[in-house]
Amino acid sequence: MRHRKKGKKLGRTSSHRKATLQSLSSALIEHKKIRTTVAKAKALRPFIEPLITRAKDDTEHNRRQVFRRLQNKEAVKELFNEVGVKVGDRPGGYLRVVKLGKRSGDGTEEALVELVDYNDVQPSTASSGKSRTRRGSGKGHRDENEETEEAAAGAA
Repeated sequence: MRHRKKGKKLGRTSSHRKATLQSLSSALIEHKKIRTTVAKAKALRPFIEPLITRAKDDTEHNRRQVFRRLQNKEAVKELFNEVGVKVGDRPGGYLRVVKLGKRSGDGTEEALVELVDYNDVQPSTASSGKSRTRRGSGKGHRDENEETEEAAAGAA
C-alpha cells in the first residue's frame, strides 16, 4: 500500500531519483525552460517550488537550505540573484508544465517545463499573412525566389 507516500518513484532508486531532480532543477534554473517527460515534470514541481519560495528572501540560512537540495553553487547564485528577485510578488505557482505530445522514439509523453515569469511569448491573434499550404514538394519544383536570384547572378 502507498498510504502517506509522497512523490513518484520514476523507476529509480532513492539516490538516483534525488540526483535526477537536482540536475533537472539546475538545468531549469540555468535555461529557464527544459523539455522532459511528463512524469519527471510533475515530480519536479514539488521539488523546486519550495526552493523558489525560499529564494524570495535572501538570507544565509535560506541559501544554505537551497544549496542542501541543489548541490550546485551557480544554480543557487542565479536562483537568489535573478529568479528570486523576478518572482518576488508572486504567491506561488512558479512553474508551467505544457504537454507536447508523444516522443517518436518510445512514445513517452513529453512536456515543456518553464518558469512562468520568464515566458516572453505573446499570444498572437492575427495571422502572419502566409498561407499554410505546401507548394510543390516534388523534386522538380523550384521556388520563384531561387529563379530570380539565379537570373540576377547570370546577368552580372
